[in-house]
Amino acid sequence: MNILEKIIADKFKEVEEKKSLVPVKLLEKSTFFSGPTVSMKKYVTHPDKSGIIAEFKRKSPSKGWINGSASVEQVSIGYMQAGASALSILTDKEYFGGTNEDLKIARKFNFCPILRKDFVVDEYQILEAKSIGADCILLIAAALEPEKLKSLAYFAKSLGLEVLMEVHDAEELDRSLCDGLDLVGVNNRNLKTFEVSIDTSLALVDRIPSNFMKVSESGISDPATLIQLKKAGFDGFLIGENFMKSSRPEQAAYNFIKEFRMLLETEFTKA
Repeated sequence: MNILEKIIADKFKEVEEKKSLVPVKLLEKSTFFSGPTVSMKKYVTHPDKSGIIAEFKRKSPSKGWINGSASVEQVSIGYMQAGASALSILTDKEYFGGTNEDLKIARKFNFCPILRKDFVVDEYQILEAKSIGADCILLIAAALEPEKLKSLAYFAKSLGLEVLMEVHDAEELDRSLCDGLDLVGVNNRNLKTFEVSIDTSLALVDRIPSNFMKVSESGISDPATLIQLKKAGFDGFLIGENFMKSSRPEQAAYNFIKEFRMLLETEFTKA
């Protein structure tokens, strides 16, 4: 059993437990539930923004604790002030040290699209995402049968949420594409070996139909890599660990985005 399979097995148990503790009727009474959705698609491609989806992540299965003391309020506000297009907030507690409360806090202090980063296996989690203030959910192709992924995507759309589907290879992409998606992300991290390579994104970019926003995820630590990915056809870039490993993630994001913008200007001047 690889790490993803273990996480998914645990997630099914967690969801059943939550269903018994917090019924759907209660989720629907949340102040966020009837609120409007902020479009991740629009913000990621907005010309005044960087295209960066900045992630708040305390730990990961491969690295352990990355930053256990970071304040979600301070970091999320700082990310947006630095020029990020959107936020990604981890809500998985067991493996990533996140909570639903983290996303609620980020929502309270920021008007921007927020991706709920978790392992969605059930419609209940999508209702939960809406109830805590998320605008977009993640569906992982490696964790879901194509029909299940499709039905979850359509359910999210029925609630006004956008959907980011994550793939790791061409097979996952080809079997899981459907018109219930808004963004397609390519995770550069191999879930079996945890090795990271930007080549994964570059190999898949042209296979993603142009009606979806294209996002490169994981292993991006150099602003020059964003230029390469942008030229290849990517609209957005999900970056978390590179910022979170700093004692001040928001400052790391500011420095990164500033350098990226300078490099972009140089590219435009050349052109």
